[in-house]
Amino acid sequence: MTRRKILFFLICFWPGITILNLAAQDLDNLQFHGFATQGFLYSSHNNYLTMKSSQGSLQWTEGALSVSDTLSDKLRVGMQIHMYEMGQFGGPNVLIDWASGDYKFDDRLGFRAGKVKVPFGLYNDSQDVDSLFLWVLLPQSLYPDDNRDYDLAELGGQVYGGLDLGAKAGRLLYAGHLGNNTLDSKGGYMQNLGDLGLTFTNAPGGRVYGGDIRWLTPVKGLTMGSSAASYQLDGTGPQGTFHVPSSIALVYYVQWDRGKLHLTGEYYRDPVTLMFNTPDGTILMPQDGRAWYPMIRYDLTKKFQVGTYYSNAFNKTADTSLPENYSRDWVLSGRYNFNSYFYGKIEGHFLHGTLMGYYQNTNPDGLQPKTSMLAARVGFAF
Repeated sequence: MTRRKILFFLICFWPGITILNLAAQDLDNLQFHGFATQGFLYSSHNNYLTMKSSQGSLQWTEGALSVSDTLSDKLRVGMQIHMYEMGQFGGPNVLIDWASGDYKFDDRLGFRAGKVKVPFGLYNDSQDVDSLFLWVLLPQSLYPDDNRDYDLAELGGQVYGGLDLGAKAGRLLYAGHLGNNTLDSKGGYMQNLGDLGLTFTNAPGGRVYGGDIRWLTPVKGLTMGSSAASYQLDGTGPQGTFHVPSSIALVYYVQWDRGKLHLTGEYYRDPVTLMFNTPDGTILMPQDGRAWYPMIRYDLTKKFQVGTYYSNAFNKTADTSLPENYSRDWVLSGRYNFNSYFYGKIEGHFLHGTLMGYYQNTNPDGLQPKTSMLAARVGFAF
């Protein structure tokens, strides 16, 4: 199945690139971008992200195509379609990652509407572009791949812009958003609810709103900021109703780029209470999710990059000495760009705890508290 999908992507993309390049010669403002990737996971224990990684798994194939057009000096439109398979996640359906119109009055004020990306932390609104990153897997404590489709975008609108603070104070960027979103029926959140014995006629959904403030400091390469987001979910199924009341998730971040050295760190907190109304009564599951990571990347050459990060996530309301209530991941990574189109990545993960990335139906014999894992990915982007 995986080989057929790889072949499918190559057949689609290679002729498409030629056609799109010809079209772009006549439509100077029309831009096309896309990628296709193949991943591999091998773990010493436990199956990760629903792949049979303990046996070595190639069941991680992905591809996307985006198109955008500048209709005027102020108006821009675009969209991205996406297909992926990651273990039991994804499938043959074509998804719309984002599709929006963008009207920018000037550098201080602009608006977007449609299915817009959610600005949350440093990488949430760019995590759909694998070619941008050194990492095979971004820190899963903040950017879980099994829930990326839900986290990435919402149906709604966004206001954004920037303010110059002067040469000695830098520049301030801001974004605010409001909309609705629905859980991905083939994603990790729905799988987690299924592991609790819950099924739904329609995937739960609800209102989303939040904002981001980012300070480009006068110190060269230093960026600091914070994001806030509120997610409300409601769903109904044969077992009863599911409700997540509005609560505020916060993330604080800092990034410093100095020559070949890149330093990044983020801290996240999301206190929330899950409510299940069943014929037997109401069940409350309070959670206080917290996560953080420091990250280092170094560009040895223009083609070769190396890096490391330590990702830590835990549920503060539970006993954090138990493996099911925390996840710690120390990562060593390398990337080589063969040319401007093809690249390869490889990284080692040393995982402690089982809070994130593991599912009951792919680990029926239980979980080991520690796992070592090799992750690799090759990609083609244009």
